[in-house]
Amino acid sequence: MINYCTLFNSRYLSRGLAMYRSLEKHCNDFHLYIFAFDELCYDTLCNLNLRYATIISLSEFEDEHLLSIKPTRMENEYCWTCTPSVIRYSINEYQLSSCTYLDADLLFFSDPAILIQEMEERSVLITEHRYTPRHDQSVTSGIYCVQFICFKNTEEGMRVLDWWRNACLEWCYCRVEDGKFGDQKYLDDWMTRFTGIHELKALGGGVAPWNIQQYDFAFRDQQLYGKDLASSSFFPVVFYHYHGFKYAEANSFIPTNGYNLSSNDLHFIYQPYVKALKLADKELAKLNLKYHFHEVQKIERIGKSPRRMLLLYITGQFRQFYHSSYFFRKWPFKSI
Repeated sequence: MINYCTLFNSRYLSRGLAMYRSLEKHCNDFHLYIFAFDELCYDTLCNLNLRYATIISLSEFEDEHLLSIKPTRMENEYCWTCTPSVIRYSINEYQLSSCTYLDADLLFFSDPAILIQEMEERSVLITEHRYTPRHDQSVTSGIYCVQFICFKNTEEGMRVLDWWRNACLEWCYCRVEDGKFGDQKYLDDWMTRFTGIHELKALGGGVAPWNIQQYDFAFRDQQLYGKDLASSSFFPVVFYHYHGFKYAEANSFIPTNGYNLSSNDLHFIYQPYVKALKLADKELAKLNLKYHFHEVQKIERIGKSPRRMLLLYITGQFRQFYHSSYFFRKWPFKSI
């Protein structure tokens, strides 16, 4: 069995549920430890009775160290601070041989076990951002992305995890300062600072808005493949990181902010995510709760401008906003 952990609050619950269902669809044997960062999230997840998940409340998880620094961090900063702690808690509390942290805004297209197998005997797995040159943010956001990071319960692995946890407790803020940024810039020198670190090679692990411009996508035998445009080589897509994806009013979405996407990207990568989120929202609605488990971005003057309404509802797009119907249109099938 492969063990994963993640954390999110009720405003990210639809994304977290979509991610869980994608694991359920593609994994042969897994368990996900979900750390619910508010009571509504915890109660809702418990009511869903997820077969392959354990739900952990903040009251179970938070220790004196986390509680002491919590008032000094903004909400997102506190979540980042907690990332190494949720991995550590999962390993120690449930006596796991290893645990892989997942960002809640991932969607899996195939079994991530192949990524973890790539570690072989090494104790820690980290994933590069693999930035497209025009989107290179390695100086500010780091070389590596925390999105998918695995630690084995070995002396070597736990040494790295404890070092990271202590560093985040000391400093973890949403700003660049002295070569640090959040929980992420700490990873930059792990390949030389520690032993037993493996940098993921498989391109299918970690496709994201900041590198998607390097690839084209199509299906082969019902598996989504990416084509590296530089080398013309193909690889199975394991997961995509939907960083910056937001819900908007008028049944619309903002796929990403500041990154250029092609129609190929919107079809093969973003259409499945919209469908997964719609299913998650429908599943949550069955609980008869009167909540939106996500944010809702405003579209300026959408209710007062016939032109904007027309663009959004007829063409499916207005500026950075895409109506949900855009993703449910018939697209020409493409295979490789």
